[in-house]
This record gives sequence, structure tokens and C-alpha cells, in this order.
Amino acid sequence: MASVDTRFGGIVPVLAAAVLWGTVGPAQLVADADVSLVSLGACRMLLGGAVLGLFTVRAAGLRTLWRPATRWWMLAGILVTAVFQACFLEAVDRTGAALATAVTFGTVPVITGLYARWLEGERARVVWWCGTACSLVGMGLLLVPGAAARVDVVGVLLGIASGSSFGTYIATTKQLARCGADTAAAAPMSVLCAGVLLSPWLIAVPDGLAAPRALLLTGWLALGTTALGYLLFARGVTRISAATAGTLSLGEPLVATVLGVVLLGERPGAVAACGAVLLLGGLAVVSLPSRVRPAPDGVEPAVAAVGEGTAEQPLSRGGAPEAGPGRARSRP
Repeated sequence: MASVDTRFGGIVPVLAAAVLWGTVGPAQLVADADVSLVSLGACRMLLGGAVLGLFTVRAAGLRTLWRPATRWWMLAGILVTAVFQACFLEAVDRTGAALATAVTFGTVPVITGLYARWLEGERARVVWWCGTACSLVGMGLLLVPGAAARVDVVGVLLGIASGSSFGTYIATTKQLARCGADTAAAAPMSVLCAGVLLSPWLIAVPDGLAAPRALLLTGWLALGTTALGYLLFARGVTRISAATAGTLSLGEPLVATVLGVVLLGERPGAVAACGAVLLLGGLAVVSLPSRVRPAPDGVEPAVAAVGEGTAEQPLSRGGAPEAGPGRARSRP
């Protein structure tokens, strides 16, 4: 009974985090703030990263991030976090919340699988290849000219770039964990430092950031989807298997799609809709658990394999993923 309560205590916060992250694109479009999207992303990361740091960062953990063995992985993580933020917000603006989120997080499993093969020599399972094929075909359909009024090639490519950046960050945080870095400190520091990296846009293009709509949007993205989303995810992900976390992470593109259709009136054409379905289908397939033999006492291992057939670390989206040794992996 206790194990059931523990598992349920993990499912609820992880699912809540996925729902929060799924509101990023719709909130951006609903607010319709006349601001530079890069400047908006910088504000989100600076504020969200600072709040996260207050709750999770300790001096001892910070020191582990800048050792000779970890500093280059940390710098790479900061860079791709900044790229993810800028590309994702621009993709939402160009293609709409539903399709931008589908493209971004349909790309992530493909990239993480390739990094697992390159950096760790892991062999992909057949189910991963099937999911990857679905994602690639789906993205190809979204690139078809005239597939939908709001879908353009640049927007889709930006979504792919943001998904690739997110997948790259997962790989870097895995390497940080392998090198002994405190990944609980790495995630908020990556968000905060990426905000600093993009901060010149705040000086170059500050117009509209002080407007009420922009302030409300920045507050929600920073405090709701970044700080609160991360804290919920970190609390629940260690209590559930990798397979469960991967499946729950599908809530993010699902929420974005539902909000895009219901609140924003997004109506992608038939070809684009088929592409989005294939992307989400591919993401679902790579989230399926692999078959594992039960332990001698009949109890299944606590952590199942996901996607490419390995146990991954937890990650935080909506700003930055997070990983820790021996923990489970989620989804953008």
C-alpha cells in the first residue's frame, strides 16, 4: 500500500508539471504582448532561474559544476538552454502553440537517442526506430507547402532547432551527472546563466517589457511554468519509473494542442494535422517501456527503460531539464 501511495505521490506532481509546461505557447499567444521574444525569454530565465536557485542551489553544489571535468558540459548546457528558449518562443509565434510544441517535443526523442548512441554506445531498440520514423515523417508533412495557414518552413525549422537543443541539454546533464556534478544545482544555474547570455537583448530591444500584458506573461512563464513546474517535477520524478515519467510527459504537447484549438481557434489543415499526430505518436512509441525480466523475488526493477532502452535521469523543461544519477527520465 505504501508503494502505491508513493507512486501516486510521484504521478500527480509530474503530471501537474507537464500541464504547466504545456501552457507556455498558449499563454504567449493569449497575452499577445508586443515585445521581442528573445527579450521575453531572457526575462523568463533570469527571474525563473533566480527563484529556482533560492530553493535548490547550495554552495557545495555550485563548486561541482565548474571542475575541469564538468565545466565544458556546463557551458554547453547553458548555450543550448538559451537557444531552446529563443527558438521555441519564435516557433510558437510563427506556427501556433499546438504545432510548435508537437514539433519541438517530437524531435527530442530522436536527438536523445542519437546522443545515447554517440556518447554512450547504446544500441537503439526497434521501438525507438519506429517512433523516430513516425516523428521524421510527421515533421516532413509539416514542411509541405500550404499544409496550413499558420505553418511556415521557418517556424517548423525553429521548432526542430528547439527540440534539438532540448535533447542536447539532456545529453549534457547526463554527462554532468557521470562526472559527479550536482545536477540539482545545474538546472537552475543553466536557466539563470542562459538568461544572462540573452540579457543584451533586454538593452537592445526593451520596448514593451513594462506593459501590463508583458509583465503578466513574464511572471507566469518565470514563476508558474519554470520555477513551480521544476519544483513539482523534481518532487515527483524520483518516485516513479522512467516509463511512467516518459508517458506523463506527453501531457505537455497534449495540453498545448487542446489549448491551441479551444482557446486560440487554431485549425491546422489536414496534412499538418496528420503530421502533428505522427509526431505525437512517435513520442508515445519511444516512451513505451522495454520488457524486463522480473527479479528473482518477483519484484520488477524500480526504474524501467525508456525510448532507446536505458534508464535516464530526470529533466526539467519549460526552461531547462535536470538530471541526476540513477533517476528516471521525462519528455520540452
